[in-house]
Amino acid sequence: MPKWRVVSVLLALVTLAYPLIVYLSLGRLEPRWLALLLLVLALMRLVVSRTAVTWGFAAGALLLATFSWAGNAWMPLKFYPVVVSAVLLALFGASLLHPPSAIERLARLREPDLPAEAVAYTRRVTQVWCLFFTANGLTAFATAIWASDALWTLYNGFVSYCLMGALMAGEWLVRRRVRARIAAAANTARG
Repeated sequence: MPKWRVVSVLLALVTLAYPLIVYLSLGRLEPRWLALLLLVLALMRLVVSRTAVTWGFAAGALLLATFSWAGNAWMPLKFYPVVVSAVLLALFGASLLHPPSAIERLARLREPDLPAEAVAYTRRVTQVWCLFFTANGLTAFATAIWASDALWTLYNGFVSYCLMGALMAGEWLVRRRVRARIAAAANTARG
């Protein structure tokens, strides 16, 4: 496995574990040290990849880390899941305004010649993901402000991932049905 691939996997694992790392650090470390970790993660992401998404994550992480460091406060660190949802919402939402949609771009990696029905479907799926990122970001915000540290960790470090996985699995099942319907319609049109 190439060096940057290993770094990318480690960054993804640390990012997934971020809520748990924050929770386990409460009362054990000063917030400014975790702010430094968040900043290092952001900079490492930029070393590995310089996409609009990584720049968005890095800018958000830098802002939160700065506020956390300056005030030696936990609250800014708890807003990182909000930043992640906001950046992904911006990415997916922008793709709706400037097609092709994010999901269409992903679909074309496997199937470059998408029929019109599939393009419409991928646009709808992109809209569903926008709704998910909105709801997830608002819930992450609410848990950061009003929930206990344990509930914040549970939602942002477990429940949100389960919901994302359920959405992916549900979309995969729906996609199979849509593909079958499109194939049947194409066969009917030919025959």
